[in-house]
Amino acid sequence: MSIRIIIEIIDLLLWIIIAGNVFYVLFFALASLLPKKKKTLPSSIIHQPSFLVLFPAYHEDVVIIHSIESFLHQEYPKDLFHVAVISDNMSDETNQHLASLPITLLCPNFEKSSKAKALRHAISSISHHTSSAYDYIVILDADNIVAPDYLTQLSTIAHPSMAIQCHRTAKNADNDIAALDGLSEEINNSIFRKGHNRIGMSSALIGSGMCFDYHWFCANVSKLDSAVEDRELEALLMMQGVHIHYAEDILVMDEKVSSSDNFQRQRLRWMTGQVQAFLQMLPSLPKAVITGNINYIDKTIQQALIPRSILLVLTPILCIIATLTSSIYHLPSIIYHLKWWFTLALFIIGLYIAIPNQLRTKVVLKKATVLPRLVWRMATNILHIKTSNKDFIHTVHNK
Repeated sequence: MSIRIIIEIIDLLLWIIIAGNVFYVLFFALASLLPKKKKTLPSSIIHQPSFLVLFPAYHEDVVIIHSIESFLHQEYPKDLFHVAVISDNMSDETNQHLASLPITLLCPNFEKSSKAKALRHAISSISHHTSSAYDYIVILDADNIVAPDYLTQLSTIAHPSMAIQCHRTAKNADNDIAALDGLSEEINNSIFRKGHNRIGMSSALIGSGMCFDYHWFCANVSKLDSAVEDRELEALLMMQGVHIHYAEDILVMDEKVSSSDNFQRQRLRWMTGQVQAFLQMLPSLPKAVITGNINYIDKTIQQALIPRSILLVLTPILCIIATLTSSIYHLPSIIYHLKWWFTLALFIIGLYIAIPNQLRTKVVLKKATVLPRLVWRMATNILHIKTSNKDFIHTVHNK
């Protein structure tokens, strides 16, 4: 086999992988532009639901007190919601302050901490100390801030056959990294949540700002066992046919990472969880194909996608390599390297469409100059991914 044929085969295989990722992004970015469908609420909802609000907090002394005190100003009836903090490895001073608030404070002692363990501990502990169940459970991160009418908004759309992912958005953009992190999340919101819901498919979960039926969550929380529990929750919901609604108008303000070290640590956690989720979901994929479970198939595909930031740097590099190779070996440009440049153009268009209008500014786009450095740090994470690792990788908050 000649070198030219080998090069053409490798080129085609690489292009199929990259093009598949690009077309996925473009399709759902375009879908996010479709008009929002009006939801008709079930007539069976005749009362205000009750909420259990969980704040898993691991080494979150810097932010947890402010978040809890802010949440306690909810305008919702006080007897219809209760806040619980799972304090893991926080200081005595922080715990004493939290204990003085009208909340439940749980202080587990895990040998190895994880958010999944914290959630399991909370449900196990609270179910033994309350005589009546709640209607829904809400999960927020220790740094999350919500509006005073947050629970009121949730109460108007929540019903038992639906899980809810709220619109998590940046509460800080104090430097280029934080701004880029916030921009990345908004792009993901458009593609994996808004775009999916617009065509009737389930939204992806993010890890916080989530709302579930209380009984469903209690029955399934014991199954969580990986580094990224939101992907496990997605798989469980998809297997059981529970739709995930994206509440794009209900905001959850989330602190974005502002240092490259935190960015790398956070992405390592996400990439590890993505690989683990893909391996866990793969065995059930044939059944999903046979039964026509489109949402499960889609979620499995999502776990195999290349991160958008890496794709944004990798694709131009492959375009240049294809162009140079085509020139050296006198390959037909239309078949060989022009398809790469066309794919890159489609990718850029897809990302631009996915960026909310208010963020399409020169100031925000200029912050993308830090992207190559961050992508390099993300790429080095690949060497540290361990599919069997279930340790919690903590993102440190700045004071």
